[in-house]
Amino acid sequence: MAVHPVRLFGDPVLRTPTDPVTSFDDRLARIVADLMDTVRHEDGAGLAAPQIGVSTRVFVYTCGGREGHLVNPEWEPIGDERTHVNEGCLSIPGISEPTERYARVVARGVDVHGEPVRLEAEGILARAVQHETDHLDGILFLQRLTPDRRRSAMAGIRSSGWFGSDAISAGVVYDRLADAMAVR
Repeated sequence: MAVHPVRLFGDPVLRTPTDPVTSFDDRLARIVADLMDTVRHEDGAGLAAPQIGVSTRVFVYTCGGREGHLVNPEWEPIGDERTHVNEGCLSIPGISEPTERYARVVARGVDVHGEPVRLEAEGILARAVQHETDHLDGILFLQRLTPDRRRSAMAGIRSSGWFGSDAISAGVVYDRLADAMAVR
């Protein structure tokens, strides 16, 4: 299929909740294949459709010894145990901060054919399920950080070579970081 450029922090598609999938057709199969090609090319743990500019509720994962995809995913924690592990994002290159997530989750959704999928995950795969589902809801991991960690991450973004560049959605950049980080 195809490797797509990953959309970067500041692109409005990353802060917009996605539309649920209602058509299980060739277009959806191409999106999933392109997401998988792109996440492998970028050596990532997961990738959500908005990260390649598609407002569709689907993500792929390739971590924890497993790979696959979930369409219209929902998840819930298994137990109350949480972890604080450095987390990064292909859409926010070079930034990694300790982020609290549930240690174990169960995710449900469907595959490209509309067949039900149930996925129990722990470790990095549980983190990927939560992170990628956040992307589908228009939430970036930065919003899950403590205020001090968020300030640190934002300073790193402002000083990066990519922020404010044409790489962000063909030059579309938020004028104010506060607008880009507003919590709904």
